[in-house]
Amino acid sequence: MIEKLNKEQIEGILEAIPVEISFVDENDLVRFWNKHETRIFKRPISVSGKSVRNCHPKHSLHKVNQILADFKSGKRDSVEFWIDLNGRKIYIRYFAVWDEAGRYLGTLEATQDITEIKRIEGEKRLLEY
Repeated sequence: MIEKLNKEQIEGILEAIPVEISFVDENDLVRFWNKHETRIFKRPISVSGKSVRNCHPKHSLHKVNQILADFKSGKRDSVEFWIDLNGRKIYIRYFAVWDEAGRYLGTLEATQDITEIKRIEGEKRLLEY
């Protein structure tokens, strides 16, 4: 059986994971993001509760709308892309979030600087710690 986590544990976990996440609800409203101070794509607190469209440049809004429509219709469950930004490789993934009954709850965005990960070669075993 899985034990339940308290709010402090959940918040600690969400800040500790090495990925920036954002959650947009079923109405396309920004509801949550972690790593506020260190985000690659910073967001003002004022976007909380507002349309996700306020967080993207106008030239990419047609793609944002398409992703959301595809998720809501069930056409896709995820989308990924990567960009070069200030000499870093940024990996961005979007995931449709569903409840147990198959109802769309929203979209999870996961953003990660993978520059150092891409440099990994060979193996490093736990015993080498």
